[in-house]
Amino acid sequence: MTQLYTIPDGTRRLRADKALALAFPDHSRTALQRAFDSGLVTLRGVAIKRDQDVTGGDALEFALPETKAATLRAVDIPLDVLFEDKHLLVVNKAAGMVVHPGAATGEDTLVHALLAHCAGSLSGIGGVERPGIVHRLDRETTGLIIVAKNDKTHRGLAEQFSARTVGKEYLALVAGAPALLSGSIKKAIGRNQQHRHKMIIVDEDEDDEKHGKDAHTDWQVVERFGDVATLMRCTIHTGRTHQIRVHMKSLGHILLGDEVYGWKPDARLPRPPERVMLHAEHLVIKHPITRKALDLRAPLPADFVEQIAQLKKIAVAAAKAQRLIATPVKPRKKPGPPAYHVHESRA
Repeated sequence: MTQLYTIPDGTRRLRADKALALAFPDHSRTALQRAFDSGLVTLRGVAIKRDQDVTGGDALEFALPETKAATLRAVDIPLDVLFEDKHLLVVNKAAGMVVHPGAATGEDTLVHALLAHCAGSLSGIGGVERPGIVHRLDRETTGLIIVAKNDKTHRGLAEQFSARTVGKEYLALVAGAPALLSGSIKKAIGRNQQHRHKMIIVDEDEDDEKHGKDAHTDWQVVERFGDVATLMRCTIHTGRTHQIRVHMKSLGHILLGDEVYGWKPDARLPRPPERVMLHAEHLVIKHPITRKALDLRAPLPADFVEQIAQLKKIAVAAAKAQRLIATPVKPRKKPGPPAYHVHESRA
């Protein structure tokens, strides 16, 4: 359906895409961009580009392109839903679950499960393969992920992530014991040119292709388990791929189970982890519709709890052994001469 919008008189010159986005906040910017790209936005009968300037009195005719129906099949996979209303839901993602479909995935992704759970009520901004998905977690990472049920909610959530007003805290088990109790890492992260599935710290002075993107992580020690491992709380202010994994490696403390970034099994761990020990534990965000603060926490999964219990036993045993080594052993007294006694004299 074609719509007509006249730029209000007195409006100063601005881009056409911005003018429509301001006038129609219920339309997703992605849909409006597709309208421009498809030649569906015209000024005086001529198709215009997104960056063309318009001013007061200009009449824009536009139509939104048809939304392609999702071809993915809804699959009834159990989800651990921590919060849900008619606008959004928050899921505690399990380890091993991929968020959205890809070339190497099956029909067991979070998107497949959401299509069944929400019965078609998901935002279309993310496209056919990513309906409702605002952010993501790695396959092995557990914890909180928020999903939008409609475009208005999606746009409101995305704006908060973009403005970095979302509170995101993770719990991580890392190898070794940091010397400090807390710290902050501000190091840009880019794609590893030799191993495309990995990310690396990059020099901010390099050219744009290798520069990567700024990344900021605050970290704090929660509990040390001797020199074997440490439980850390990581607050991320940016959302770069593998951000915590790369930043922790730069500290010299690779996440337990993270073989991609160089973790090797510790002989002191009788039951080494089978995945990267990272959990998205705490999320604070403003509900884009009700404007109420959502303060959400996801309980630790069983394998994470088991690793902590194992590490505590190892740390207690190591501390006990250390005390035995450090406690001086009192030397035994050399036997002295027999007690003095009087022998009967022989007559």
